[in-house]
Amino acid sequence: MVRLELPQLLANLERVQERIERACVRSGRLDRPRLLVATKYFTDEEMGLLAQAGIRLVGENRADELETKWRRWRDTFEFHFIGHLQSRKVRQVLPCVTMIHSVDSLSLVEELEKRAQGEVRVLLEVNISGEKTKYGILPAAAEGFLHEAASYRKVAFVGLMTMAPLVADPEETRPCFRGLRELRDRLAPVFSGRYELSELSMGMSNDYQVAVEEGATIVRLGTALLSGE
Repeated sequence: MVRLELPQLLANLERVQERIERACVRSGRLDRPRLLVATKYFTDEEMGLLAQAGIRLVGENRADELETKWRRWRDTFEFHFIGHLQSRKVRQVLPCVTMIHSVDSLSLVEELEKRAQGEVRVLLEVNISGEKTKYGILPAAAEGFLHEAASYRKVAFVGLMTMAPLVADPEETRPCFRGLRELRDRLAPVFSGRYELSELSMGMSNDYQVAVEEGATIVRLGTALLSGE
C-alpha cells in the first residue's frame, strides 16, 4: 500500500523548496543547498514517486537497505550513505554511493582506503553538540584527525557533517550549525593543499531552515516530504 500519493509529495516538495528559498533570501545566500531525501522509511512504490517528482539525490542509513534500493534504482538516483558506518560494512556500501557522510574514525578511513577502487568522497562527522548519544568526533579533535587521515590518498574529505539536538524550537539549533560552519571555515585554509572542504551536510526535517541560513550545502530531509511539516 502506498502511503504517499504523488500530489501530496509534490505539495510537500514545493513547500520545502519555498522554505529553503526564503531561508536563502533571509541570509543573503546566492547559492542554494542540495536537497537529499533520506529514504529510510520510503517503500519501493514511494521511491518511484520520488523519481516522478524529479528527486535525484537520496540517502540511506543502513547498508542492507542501501544495497537493495541501489540495485533497484541505481539508474535513477544518486545515493549517499548518511548513517553510522561500521568498518565491516564498507565493502557492501562503497559500490553503491558517491559520498559517505559519516566518517569519524581512523579505522574507518583505513578500511575505506583498503577497499576503495578509486577516490571516495567523504564527510567528517563532527559532534558539535557534544551529546554522548551521538557519533562524531569533537570539534577540538577535527584538525588533528584530518592531519592523520591525509596520508590515505584514496579518501577525500570534502566537508563536514553534523546532527543537531532534537529540540522543540528549531532556533535552538543555530549555535550547532553555526559552529560547524565556523569550524569548516577555519579548517579549509589549513588543508587547502590536500582537501577541498566545501560541503556542510546539516539540517533535517525539523531544523533545515536554520541550517540553510547558517550555510548548509546539503540538507537531509525525510518526514518533511513523506508526511509534510
